[in-house]
Amino acid sequence: MANNPQVNVQVGRLLRANTRACVAGCLPSQSFPPFGSLVSIDLGQELSAYGLVSDIHIDDDGLVRQLVTTPDISETVIQDNRVNRNVPVELSVLFVGHRSAGVISHRLPPRPPLSLDRVRACGEGDVCTFTSAGSLGYLRFILEAQDLPAADLLAAHLLQAGRAQRDHGDEQWFARAVDKVITQLRDDYVRLMPVLEALADVQRELGI
Repeated sequence: MANNPQVNVQVGRLLRANTRACVAGCLPSQSFPPFGSLVSIDLGQELSAYGLVSDIHIDDDGLVRQLVTTPDISETVIQDNRVNRNVPVELSVLFVGHRSAGVISHRLPPRPPLSLDRVRACGEGDVCTFTSAGSLGYLRFILEAQDLPAADLLAAHLLQAGRAQRDHGDEQWFARAVDKVITQLRDDYVRLMPVLEALADVQRELGI
């Protein structure tokens, strides 16, 4: 990742996608965005998709299977495997919105990206711009996602976005986001409680 948090940095290229999500591949030797981070993909024609890193999958390959049983592996061999391996780290991305002709919408992108499109980690400026647009409607994509740890994904994202918003002068953004979550889950107590527990940890980390 770049030292400048305002800059969007390429972290990988697209492997596969559908209307709601995609998977990107990147080298294990590079610094890829952490769980819950906001990423963007340029779709061309003034259109970009936004998504959250919802899973990070590190597969093995034939060489790793052989090396893992070796008693003493040199650091040189480990680094060579990470740089030159043929199997990439896979980042699963849950789509949460898009930008069309400069206007941000918290709806699914009109079309998925294509193979080998560049995936970029959003800098703090872009995170603030996206999360401040509209009325936080994109949070529903996290809460409605199937087969994902929604509470943990939500907590990881709100921690990172909350820090970015606070650093840019909006100290009330996190509270508004929590209110939005409570409103969306007010009729589902079973799901609401673990989410609130996770967000309580985020609140402590933010020092709120």
